[in-house]
Amino acid sequence: MERLAGRVILLWGWRRAAAAFAAGAAGVLAQAPYDFLAICFISFPVLVWLLDGSNGEPGQGLLRRLWPSFATGWWFGFGYFVAGLWWIGQALLVEAETHAWALPLAIVVLPAGLALFYGLAAAIARLAWADDLGRILALGAGFGIAEWLRGILFTGFPWNAIGYAAMPVPLLMQSSAAIGLYGVNALAVAVFAMPALAGGNRYRRTGLALAAMLVALHAGFGWWRLSLPETRVEDEVSLRIVQPSIDQGAKWDDAERIRILDTYLDLSARLPEGDAKRPDLVIWPETAVPYLITERPEVLSAIGAMLQEGQSLLTGAVRSEGDPSGGSARYYNSVVAISSDGEITNAADKSHLVPFGEYLPLEAFFSRLGISRIVTAPGTFSAPAEREAISIGKTGAALPLICYEIIFPGEAANVAGPVNIVVNVTNDAWYGDTPGPYQHLRQAQVRAVEIGLPVVRAANNGISAVIDAHGRIEDALALNAVGNLDHTISLPALRKPSGRTQVRNALVVISALLLAAALLSIAARLRAD
Repeated sequence: MERLAGRVILLWGWRRAAAAFAAGAAGVLAQAPYDFLAICFISFPVLVWLLDGSNGEPGQGLLRRLWPSFATGWWFGFGYFVAGLWWIGQALLVEAETHAWALPLAIVVLPAGLALFYGLAAAIARLAWADDLGRILALGAGFGIAEWLRGILFTGFPWNAIGYAAMPVPLLMQSSAAIGLYGVNALAVAVFAMPALAGGNRYRRTGLALAAMLVALHAGFGWWRLSLPETRVEDEVSLRIVQPSIDQGAKWDDAERIRILDTYLDLSARLPEGDAKRPDLVIWPETAVPYLITERPEVLSAIGAMLQEGQSLLTGAVRSEGDPSGGSARYYNSVVAISSDGEITNAADKSHLVPFGEYLPLEAFFSRLGISRIVTAPGTFSAPAEREAISIGKTGAALPLICYEIIFPGEAANVAGPVNIVVNVTNDAWYGDTPGPYQHLRQAQVRAVEIGLPVVRAANNGISAVIDAHGRIEDALALNAVGNLDHTISLPALRKPSGRTQVRNALVVISALLLAAALLSIAARLRAD
């Protein structure tokens, strides 16, 4: 192992960049749907050894001394994000004649931008780089800080955060209830990087023992949480999730809209199979209604006629406020509640919008360049002043998280009022049969654990699922399946989600790692003197 470490440390130029890129790209195999966790115990030790050899020239300024480490981390991140996010380009091929030119932006420029965060992680780690164990803790802290920043800067995009690799099953997801995704990120990188100590002599046993202890705590805490008695049930709701697998290319085709609506109505009205109860609540995916719902009373009438007395529907839809003809309308990507009378009884709007998808940053500038939004809609979407809950009966209130809102830790804490279930409506048909929908589902599972509430996920082409508050999938429809999922879900007591608590705890974990790394770095320098 020492000989291998030495060879990696001595790599230089394009060979160093290629090794970093390959190590990062290989690390994606630890994410869904592959879940090959062991690869991280190779990728991150290689990164450590590459950083061991990325010293700046003595006597240079701080930034110039950190540059080799930053560049190594950037190449690692570039490989990771190219291999992990290539499927985003699939969305640009739905309307290829309009958006195919932007493929390089999705599969090269976006990964290159996200890789800056991993370059920053390596540079931060280098500040507290110490002999052996200190550098491992420093790398964990660096990635913890970088992943936290990736989740909040420029509207955030924490997709495929490293911590998800350490949480492939519910047993290993429970740590996120205490320290959140960002805390798991930091500790996971520290554990994944520990085998790098096998390439040296100092702290080898200490580091490997620390890694074993963290893994045992991670799994032990999960076992303990899963063995706790179930929370008190306030009520039960019988629900039906409809998954029609509508082709994204046909979704806004005028000739297809009636057929699409009829498909939803037919699947929703079918009799339950076996002993399943008649659903109290029917759930359709994101923008399921292929019309501007506030402008089409006949669509509401058709939905009301399909629903039986006492039933209600939650559906994703585009709604408007103001006068579309006068150019003063505002458009929202929403979840609306519709009663059996065919009336909209409530609505909640998406507040975390997708840049370049649902709105165009610096719209005047990009419009002059001929760049437009990817999502077809009557106009640019607006965000509401605050996130609203939606009532689902006498004892239930749902927190709607639309599409990728479910990937943001702490997002649930922004809801006004208490809730006892999370409804995630999405349309992953943009991405076809790629790793994207599986990764999206995994992140929804971890959010259920962090929020501490069950998640009901309705996806146009899948993966629709019912997830309990511990991240366990109770039932699901496979990717690209057509049908409905009937399930009775237990509702816990209403409460205000506390997602920000885990974020604060994560920052404490990251700070502790950084402090320990700094102390070991100081001790190493004192020994050298």
